[in-house]
Formats: sequence, C-alpha cells, structure tokens
Amino acid sequence: MASTIRCDIVSAEAEIFHGEATLVVATGEQGELGIAPRHAPLITRLKPGKVVVTQPNGEVLDFAIGGGILEVQPQVVTVLADTAIRAEDIDEAAVRAAKEEAERVLAHKDPKMSAEEAQAQLAMSLAQLSALERLRKNLKH
Repeated sequence: MASTIRCDIVSAEAEIFHGEATLVVATGEQGELGIAPRHAPLITRLKPGKVVVTQPNGEVLDFAIGGGILEVQPQVVTVLADTAIRAEDIDEAAVRAAKEEAERVLAHKDPKMSAEEAQAQLAMSLAQLSALERLRKNLKH
C-alpha cells in the first residue's frame, strides 16, 4: 500500500476536497510545491493557480484556486483557498467572459472595477482556463 497524507482543500464557501493523497502539487509564491507523505512542516502563501491531488488509486484531481495558504503538518496538508473549484465544475463560457471583462477594465481603467479586482479576476480566470486545459489533456490519455 502506498504511503499517503490526508489532504483538505477548503474555501470560504465550502469544503472542496477531503481525502487521502500520495502527492499534492500547488502553486506557491516562489514556484511549484510538491507535497508527499512525511514532508517537513511548512506554511506558505499560494498564488492563483492550481492544486493537483494524486490519490492512492492513481486518479489525479485538478483544482483552480484564487490564492490562499498552504499548511503542511505531519499527517495532513491543508489548502485554505480564497476561492477554489474543481476543474470539471468550471463553466468555460463564464470564465472566458470574466477574463475578457478583466482585460477590458485593465486596458481602459473602467471605474466599475478597481485595477486590483480586475487583476485578481484575471488571475483566477487564467487559473481556471489552465485547469480546463489540463483536464482535457488528461481525458485524452
């Protein structure tokens, strides 16, 4: 039996995932992080991007997050995400519309949304589109 670590991914709205993992990959401020069982304790900030969980049966689950905190303890890795969504739950049309709106706001300094809000929306949209691409690529294999 493969060695595992418990993984919890939660956002302000809900628990997104709770289960065992053989590997958790996330986008930290300094780059990609790979967390395996028996990893040293760690706390770091996460950038908008991905969290990929490899389950003991080999299934890979892909999530898009809007930033947050990653905490590694001896028996559990916890992702406290600002926002999080499973790749298969992403509405591509809505994400593309949000991306276009954020780009328009940033280009024209639209007063409807601050530049910080537009940048955050753009980063989350790009993370979700990237998660969709990874999901489609994995489905082809």
